This record gives sequence, structure tokens and C-alpha cells, in this order.
Amino acid sequence: MTTGQSPATEPQTPPEDDERLPSLAEQMADQLGGWRGLVESSVPVVIFVLANIVGELRPAVIASVGVAVLIAVARLAQRRPVRHAVNGLVGIGIGASIAWRTGDERDFYLPGILYGIGYGVALLISAAIRQPLVGWIWSVLVAKGRAEWRDDPRLVRTFTQLTVLWGVVWLAKVGVQAGLYLAHQDTALGVARLALGYPPYALLLLITVWTVRRVTQQAAPQPLPGG
Repeated sequence: MTTGQSPATEPQTPPEDDERLPSLAEQMADQLGGWRGLVESSVPVVIFVLANIVGELRPAVIASVGVAVLIAVARLAQRRPVRHAVNGLVGIGIGASIAWRTGDERDFYLPGILYGIGYGVALLISAAIRQPLVGWIWSVLVAKGRAEWRDDPRLVRTFTQLTVLWGVVWLAKVGVQAGLYLAHQDTALGVARLALGYPPYALLLLITVWTVRRVTQQAAPQPLPGG
């Protein structure tokens, strides 16, 4: 820089892009897989329910698994993310395998019920021991592995409360499905699986993201006047 040149002419360093917190919409879209992810994850279950109503168990199993495989293959062919499709395929495959072996159509939903019970209990236990699972999931999915929230009592309290909320809702919805399973209400169980799948999950995710962002913004230090 030559003598007398104004410092204002120096290029300004842009803010680090990797420090930008994803927007609420971006975080929800990533976790839900967008509208396409929502539809694709529900289609195999819908196919099973409908095929089982109009036909037999084994054709319904074949149809649902076949559709799940086609969805995964289509995503691979289009070079789109396959995480949600693979997760759905694994879940459908396990349930279909059990139902195929037992010959009982309600067993198609058994893995999801057992998983839901385990997940709900794990959430409540993690909150009870002050290691809220929602906080750790937030660290992995949103905070790029950072866990500074553990040093902030407000965030620890917030994540604990959110974890309890997730656990209670999860056990409530799986309790409805378990009741229908024990009552041999196969068709109603399929409908409940769809109705109590993504809608409660999306609502919980919305509440979580909104709450954490609000608490984080309130806790952020305010700039000094004239700074």
C-alpha cells in the first residue's frame, strides 16, 4: 500500500460461510428429505396396506418391498441422496421378513413398534441422566460435531426439556400402535402407522429447531455501543 492510501480501500474479508447456521427450513428439509422424501417413505407402507386389504399377505409383502427397492434404485440412477430411501428399505425389509415367516400381517409393523418403544425409553433415560439425546443429535446434525451447549445451562435445560417432549410423544404414538397390534386391528394399525409417522415427527422437529434457535439468539452476547 502506498503512502497516504486510505485503509478503506483494502478488501474486506467475507464472513466464514461454514459458520452460518442452516435456516429452519433447510434443517427440516434435510431431516425429512423434502416432500419427495416424505412421499417415498410412505408409499411402500401404503402399498402394503392396500394390497393386504384387497388380497393376501404375501403378495402385499412382495409389492411393498418391490416398491421400496424401485424407489432406492431410482434415486441411485438419478444420483440423488439415498439415505432416506435406504432407511425406508431396511425398515420395510425387516418387517416384511417377519410377516412372511409368521404369516401374520400385523407383524409387518412389529419392528417399528419395538424401535419406537426403545427410542422413547432411551430419550427419557438420557434426559434423566442429564445427557439429553436431542442435544447430542443436534451437535452431530447441525453444529458440525461441536458440543458447546454442554457449557451453557440454558441450552442444557432446553435440550433436556425437548428430549422429554420427544420421548413422551414417541411413547404415546407407539402406544397407540401397540394397542392396535395387540387387538389384531391390522388395517387400523396400517392407517395409524401412516398418520402417526411423519406428522408428529415434523411437528417435533419444528418445535425443536425454533426453540433452540430462539434460546441461542437470546444467549448471544450483545455488541457494545459504538463497537
